[in-house]
Amino acid sequence: MDSMASTVNPPRGMRDFLPAEKARRERVLGVIRGSYRAHGFDEIETPVMEDSSRLHAGLGGDNEKLAFAVMKRGLTADKLQAASEALDLADLGLRFDLTVPLARFYATHRAELPKVFRAIQIAPVWRAERPQKGRYRQFVQCDIDIMGEAGPSAEIELLTATAATLDALGIEGCTIRVNDRRLLSSVLTILGFPNKEHEAVLITVDKLDKLGADGVVAELRERAFPNAPVAALAEFLNRPQPETTPEFTVDAIRAALPDGVNEAAISDLAAIGHAVEAGRGTSGSLIEFDPWLVRGMGYYTGAIFEVAHPSLGYSLGGGGRYDGMIGRFLGSDVPAVGFSLGFERLVDLVELGHAAHDDQLALIYDADVDPTVLVRLQAELIRDGNRVRLEARPRKLPQLLDQLRDAGFTSFATVRADVDGVASLDFKVFDQQ
Repeated sequence: MDSMASTVNPPRGMRDFLPAEKARRERVLGVIRGSYRAHGFDEIETPVMEDSSRLHAGLGGDNEKLAFAVMKRGLTADKLQAASEALDLADLGLRFDLTVPLARFYATHRAELPKVFRAIQIAPVWRAERPQKGRYRQFVQCDIDIMGEAGPSAEIELLTATAATLDALGIEGCTIRVNDRRLLSSVLTILGFPNKEHEAVLITVDKLDKLGADGVVAELRERAFPNAPVAALAEFLNRPQPETTPEFTVDAIRAALPDGVNEAAISDLAAIGHAVEAGRGTSGSLIEFDPWLVRGMGYYTGAIFEVAHPSLGYSLGGGGRYDGMIGRFLGSDVPAVGFSLGFERLVDLVELGHAAHDDQLALIYDADVDPTVLVRLQAELIRDGNRVRLEARPRKLPQLLDQLRDAGFTSFATVRADVDGVASLDFKVFDQQ
């Protein structure tokens, strides 16, 4: 029996959604879409598959290793045996994020798009993850990106739209941690790490939240990095910290870093933080400078950001500037920056309740009601703006009413046949039973 049951479950790491949960997810997605569109972004759609060569062009970092490959058609036994690695057998793959497809989309349609293009992409992606709590093989990402704007105004727009979306969803207590890859590179240079080692060092620095300062230093020593820069990093990480989080200003950012860091990056970050906070017009700080925020994707070239929530041990989303990616397809660089919200992590924090409509009506009809009368009645109610479901009257009516209430229906009507065949209705609102 157990073996039979396992065959009807969805594949590991993928899920079915019952009607109530699907409706709830769509309401949350509707709020996100509405907020993004209100901030001037336009929604696009790209295929779920891209050429394998694009997905494995070094743009997706470690996520490339998790891409699902699609085997070529018409492979012969000889070709299968001659393949030296699995990717030799694939010409397509399922997208593992929405950024690589967007870069390809922009390169394809650049002539048809405005000089500064603001894109929304809300769609599923696939990764060959090891399934566990909060980590799936198919999941939805909610991305906004701005292409063609090199200045910090693009980051300001993205962060403002993201903050407004979190507010619209009623998610409180979030902070958006920000940093800049130029600052990270500048800090490592000042501490004595050669440029060629920066990416490797940042892989370990990215674990600071999990390992702590001593753990990061120990791992760098285990990986045989030069002792002098590692010792300088240890001293800097263990320096006395201020008791309170400083304001997001040039002076505060500079104070959190070694002397001599990249001043242009500091100025850009301070301008971004000031503008976003001023635009929100609410009390409480949302933007927080994190000098050790890394964001593991190697394609980031400037500002990077990540949404944190106090109840979660992982981020709700993140992004950054990736000015070099589109140039891989066009041959000339295009400034670009994006922010992605992880929908599966986000949706569990949202409490929107049922859809706020008073027009969801169930018609519960007796068996002797003429079907022609029923569908005519349903059509009239729909034309009046109602959502109408037909339900045959069951033996256990209270159970059906509970199911309808759980599905978001706010009223019902019992339909009975009169002697002349004309249906009579008795309307009731659930809250008034």
